[in-house]
Amino acid sequence: MARAGVTAERLTLAAAELADEIGMENVTVAALARHFGVKDASLYFHIRNGHDLRVRVALLALAELADRVASALAGRAGKDALVAFATAYRAYAKEHPGRYAAMQIDLDPETAAASAGIRHAEMTRAILRGYRLAEPDQTDAVRMMHSTFHGFVSLERTGGFRHTPRSADDSWTRTLDALDAVLSNWPA
Repeated sequence: MARAGVTAERLTLAAAELADEIGMENVTVAALARHFGVKDASLYFHIRNGHDLRVRVALLALAELADRVASALAGRAGKDALVAFATAYRAYAKEHPGRYAAMQIDLDPETAAASAGIRHAEMTRAILRGYRLAEPDQTDAVRMMHSTFHGFVSLERTGGFRHTPRSADDSWTRTLDALDAVLSNWPA
């Protein structure tokens, strides 16, 4: 029988919060059960297993980030849209490191197709239409943008930029300037 007040949604949110505190790699069914003060077995009424829990956190994080990016993009185009998207992405990764890590798990094709990841791709492609990129260049540019954003925030999160006096914010601004220049002058 389900414990009063424990739902799959509450478990997912608690797991996401726990991931931000202790790291996604440390979020287990046992850790979540301790958080709720219940036995591990009682959580299996709401989730199938640890993988199911990680997927739920990933889907939550993808939806939260999509909402944040959509809000940041409203009414913007060109470089303004690129900067708004990138800034919202970076801020989310900094504020929610565990959730951000969860978004990196490999989702099965059916789950991925039903996730907010589709919204991310659509918003990215909308930005690229402002740069007049068509396929297959759009796909290449989407991959370049994601690689740049993910690489930067991952290195920043792990202290990869602490070795120089230049601030990460200054480098971020220049990185976005460079991305804008590349997208504006995409090679034929």
